[in-house]
Amino acid sequence: MINRDSSGQTLHATSVAVDGRAALIRGPSGSGKSGLALQLIAYGASLVSDDRTCITRQNEHIILSAPEALSGLIEARNVGILSCPTVSSAQLGFIVDMSQVENHRLPPFHEDKLLGMSVPVIRRTDADHFPAAIMLYLRNGRVN
Repeated sequence: MINRDSSGQTLHATSVAVDGRAALIRGPSGSGKSGLALQLIAYGASLVSDDRTCITRQNEHIILSAPEALSGLIEARNVGILSCPTVSSAQLGFIVDMSQVENHRLPPFHEDKLLGMSVPVIRRTDADHFPAAIMLYLRNGRVN
């Protein structure tokens, strides 16, 4: 976490959305947050914010948005800062945790708390299909 105020927080995280449903991609610097976002954008997701994401709670939803200075920008490591079409905000659907590796073939449900709400968490895998799986999760959810 980077900043806290009465209306929400700014997290060290990248976020993308499909049809108003967002994934918050968190992890330490160099863990692949922006790289995963770029792959998801190539599959049809829209950027919400790169590197820093503002989160606010609205009733029973967490809304993601970009700090004004970063809106429309994404870092492509070894390429540079790129201009990218964005959505101004989206409702959080789940967290992708790039700092933890998932080792289960059919993983248990993980969750974390943000702004007092439970949020599903997907842990990173190095499988080639990971970005495609995250894209399907954004579009269709996960079967219980």
